[in-house]
Amino acid sequence: MYAVVSADRISIPPGSVLRIPGSWSDFCQLRDSRGDGSIPRLRYRHGEILLMSPLPRHGREANIIADIVKVLLDNEDRIYEAFTPITMELPDVGGIEPDYCFYIDNWQAAVGKDRIDWQVDLPPDLAIEIDVTSFTSELDFLPFKVPEVWLFKKYQLTIYQLIAGRYEISEASRYFPNISLPETIDSCFTTAKEKGTSVAISELRRSLLKPKA
Repeated sequence: MYAVVSADRISIPPGSVLRIPGSWSDFCQLRDSRGDGSIPRLRYRHGEILLMSPLPRHGREANIIADIVKVLLDNEDRIYEAFTPITMELPDVGGIEPDYCFYIDNWQAAVGKDRIDWQVDLPPDLAIEIDVTSFTSELDFLPFKVPEVWLFKKYQLTIYQLIAGRYEISEASRYFPNISLPETIDSCFTTAKEKGTSVAISELRRSLLKPKA
């Protein structure tokens, strides 16, 4: 299968990444050419446009991690807003389409909104990205000042926190400081592989209800 990129059609092989030089205007034209679709995924970085057609594994991993976040938030009766897919844009600066976004501390900033103005409105508190094709960098989120970014690559979670204008790797999430996220995620993925995703999430939910020793 060959890659085709034009003003009215984009088609690239699943699992591949295509990098092409382009302006912000070019990025917007390609984005609009998808219509209501979200594939291929697009990203704009300093005069370069990246296109990626995700594999089924990509979506499965994103959904499992997002479900884990929802279970953890629900367990603490926390209010939140979640979005997927979503396009984050700052004209001539950057464009990115994270796998999942959560408004947690600032959930009220997103309630009831059909559109978000990234130049004015608050960014999501947490962005989640699955990296199967080396398409992702935490630095893509820096212009938007997202407080925390999770990158999941080769079944390993890396947590980045925005500190003094730069991302630093953290062992724990600011939103779940008492949870070992790598251990929790690893356990869920193991169960999902053996018994199915719904069983993995149900078992996580039940484990959180057990009284602490």
